[in-house]
Amino acid sequence: MTLAGGSRLTKNFARAVKRAKTAPSAAALLAWYDRNRREFPWRAQAGRRMEPYKVWLSEIMLQQTRVETVERYFVRFVARFPAVQALASARLGEVLKLWAGLGYYARARNLHACSREVVARFGGKFPSDEQALRTLPGIGVYTSAAIAAIAFDRKATPVDGNIERVISRLFAVETPLPKAKPELFAHASRLTPAARPGDFAQAMMDLGATVCTPKRPDCPRCPFVFSCEAYRQGMAESFPRRIAKAEGKLRRGAAFFVQRTDGAVLLRKRPLKGLLGGMTEVPGTEWASGFEISGSLIHAPLGVAWKKLPGRVRHIFTHFPLELTVYSATVPKGTPAPKGMRFVALNKLDSEALPTVMRKIVAHALDNQNR
Repeated sequence: MTLAGGSRLTKNFARAVKRAKTAPSAAALLAWYDRNRREFPWRAQAGRRMEPYKVWLSEIMLQQTRVETVERYFVRFVARFPAVQALASARLGEVLKLWAGLGYYARARNLHACSREVVARFGGKFPSDEQALRTLPGIGVYTSAAIAAIAFDRKATPVDGNIERVISRLFAVETPLPKAKPELFAHASRLTPAARPGDFAQAMMDLGATVCTPKRPDCPRCPFVFSCEAYRQGMAESFPRRIAKAEGKLRRGAAFFVQRTDGAVLLRKRPLKGLLGGMTEVPGTEWASGFEISGSLIHAPLGVAWKKLPGRVRHIFTHFPLELTVYSATVPKGTPAPKGMRFVALNKLDSEALPTVMRKIVAHALDNQNR
């Protein structure tokens, strides 16, 4: 990495770092955290213990999702379900509605199942032990360590993407991800202090998010700058090493937007298992790489006059891109819904558990109506 400007001051600073290499210090990171900690709705005030329910909920929401997005969902979720007991007593459909748009919907199903097990098996209190936590739905190695450390101040070491980046640079780990994960965990575990392990974990996360960023890391502001091997080599941005991912094959399909003359839209519920399980959808075909658009209408939910809309709806899932052709039809007010489907008033769609791709379909259809 070359620091911005290439000034004499920057070069002198880099030379000073090379001469003054020290072992990485948890105390230095914690001192940095006390001055620079970020504030979030799930974080307690400095010096106070965080609520296990809020730690768990935030960690599940933050998986594969940007912090800015999670903040909005978290506040709304806690307002409706202020404690694990309230979440456990809710219907899954209600949970999915609040989750709609956040993505990775298996998280919501596991969240609901986990809340019920916490109430049934642990009297509504999260266990503090990592192994006990991992027996709960949706809680794996990382999440159990995060809850144990942050909520209960147990000496545990959660390693997320931000922490992987910090550790890989700090020790200039040449092994590429994901193969490097055990090595990165071992380094992080050795750094984790017995005192304030929860603050240490959050400090590492904050450091990776605000200073040790993927592009143009602000190395002079880093509390580990005198210990960072990647910085000493002038190669911080090249870590962590990664094995290039193979891009998923494009899948195609068709969606059928049916609207009655009273404005109601035809919807159905997806199967509980599989992609977008349990969510609400616009009826459509399967999604496949070999899908033939010419045969779409044999899968239409109603035998009516269909109009093929111009353009396509595109969406990117984790493992593949999707491209959908949308067909539209208008039916009389009294038209009954086919078996397993229902008509929902247009002004009620916001309260439905429609994932982002389905909202794109609705928006595409309505936009073409107005042209």
